[in-house]
Amino acid sequence: MASVAALRDYGSSDDDSGSGEDSHRNPINTTELVNQKLVVSVVAAPDVLPNEELDPLRHVDPTSKELLYNPKAEELYAPTLGPDCPFKTGQQRAHRNTVAGFVEPAHLSYALDPTVGLTQNEGNSYVGNIESAESSSGRTVFENPNRPDPSRAATKRKLEKNDDSADLEGYRGPWAPYENENRSAKPSEADKEELDAYLAKMKKRVDDPVDYQGRNFLHAPHDIGVNLRSDAPPNKCFIPKKQIHAWTGHNKGVAQIRWFPKTAHLLLSCSMDGRVKIWEVYKDRRCVRTYFGHRQAVRDISFNNTGDKFLSAAYDRYIKLWDTETGQVISRFTNKKVPYCVKFNPEEDKQHLFVAGMADKKIVCWDTRTGEAVQEYDRHLGAVNTITFVDENRRFVSTSDDKSLRVWEWDIPVDMKYIADPTMHSMPAVTLAPNLKWLGCQSMDNKIVIYSALNRFKLNRKKTFKGHMVAGYACGLDFSPEMSYVISGDADGKVFVWDWKTTRVLARWKAHQAVCSSVLWHPHETSKIASAGWDGLIKFWD
Repeated sequence: MASVAALRDYGSSDDDSGSGEDSHRNPINTTELVNQKLVVSVVAAPDVLPNEELDPLRHVDPTSKELLYNPKAEELYAPTLGPDCPFKTGQQRAHRNTVAGFVEPAHLSYALDPTVGLTQNEGNSYVGNIESAESSSGRTVFENPNRPDPSRAATKRKLEKNDDSADLEGYRGPWAPYENENRSAKPSEADKEELDAYLAKMKKRVDDPVDYQGRNFLHAPHDIGVNLRSDAPPNKCFIPKKQIHAWTGHNKGVAQIRWFPKTAHLLLSCSMDGRVKIWEVYKDRRCVRTYFGHRQAVRDISFNNTGDKFLSAAYDRYIKLWDTETGQVISRFTNKKVPYCVKFNPEEDKQHLFVAGMADKKIVCWDTRTGEAVQEYDRHLGAVNTITFVDENRRFVSTSDDKSLRVWEWDIPVDMKYIADPTMHSMPAVTLAPNLKWLGCQSMDNKIVIYSALNRFKLNRKKTFKGHMVAGYACGLDFSPEMSYVISGDADGKVFVWDWKTTRVLARWKAHQAVCSSVLWHPHETSKIASAGWDGLIKFWD
């Protein structure tokens, strides 16, 4: 009460008591100062006028039922502000525009005009889309849509009805066809031309299996400017400069590619999609045939000496013998293990025998005439990766995951030479040189090592090719026909070319988007190379 009294007795600056000339000489009233402090402490927050520049909207109480002014749309649809009740349930917090919930606006194309009377003359007045109302005869959504509609009856197809069950021949019943119904499934002329063009593009084999002289696609062409039947290699080879073609058709990565024996006018490829395809190397470079038969990825392929048959080894644990021309499976072989590599015996009198390196550390020899295994070479300590015939086909060399190289005499199941060293790595790709004197081995320590293919099988330490990255992948390698260059793929999709004499890298280029799994130099061309990769492409370079 003392503060209220002090507030009442407080005078303004216009009072006469404080306006005298000697007012500064008056003693200080301490009681009045204390009361002023009390007043300041009571009114701690003075009134502040709202700043309309910061918020020009006039806020509306959401619970108000009547407004005495015309509000703007921004004011009516402004979000509700202020503290929220913490005791409301989720259903109570939901936005509602009716007592029962939220009703969305319904958009009707037309409706009866509610402002007119219900007399006979005034009952057909509509609001909205008048043309839609007239075309549908003013029907609502609740009325029967099957009511005859003059506009729909003209376009509706009619049935050839005959409900007379006494008419045994002409009774139609519920199976009556439409009038003027076209029951022919033959396409029109324009559709037929389009379908023929599509089928011709998607055909997986040539249209004519033989030419005008009765020769099939296995016969090598004569009119390409290269003698494909020559036994002599080219005099001088050159490094390819550009890509001249790309064969597409495999859906997954290509595992191996092989030239057709002697002539190399065809290219056989196997892929992880379970398909084997044979391609033309010259002329149209078509896919001549696709061989379907394996259920899983195909690991290796091998032609016989004439090329009319080939073997395929796949992860479905089967080795299949195919007829190259017809695409038929002649026979299949299995020992319930996954075959990693397969090779025909190159001797003419032993073309019915082939060997396969298995995942169970064995090399199994099968006879295609009886379909039975006739010999087993069981000395490796790991899965067998490669088999290569040397020394006029009297011996063969095998490499394995046990990081060893073994030399076998044909039909003798004991290795005649065992090469293993603590510094050796696994060699998943081996190629015999064209002069039959050297073995090129792709080592897992990012090197290509060279072994002698003659009696001693000695490592040539002067011939080591480095620079590429193949650790973890079985990237193939090859030699140029006159032994000038060594080529190889690598894990980055590149193709490397080394000089045979100096072992220096002469060229490298990006060939594939994934691992370059195999490269082959054409045996009759000076600068043509085929490369295959895990991107599903086979590319031809020149």
